Amino acid sequence: MLPPQRVSHGRTRRRRSHHALKPFTVATDPVSGLPKAHHRAAKDSGFVRPGLQIKVPKLGIGVPKV
Repeated sequence: MLPPQRVSHGRTRRRRSHHALKPFTVATDPVSGLPKAHHRAAKDSGFVRPGLQIKVPKLGIGVPKV
């Protein structure tokens, strides 16, 4: 089945104007002072937000370095 009418260049480009990648915001980890992505656990301390720290020994998140 074919589309009923061709989509113009302008309409196509207006639709694609929202497809650009945006740079993600980097915050500072208050525990270690290193940069970390928003809503992600810090690699060294496991800090996510106040009151929440995650420990994943298998991935090395939030555990002391040996």
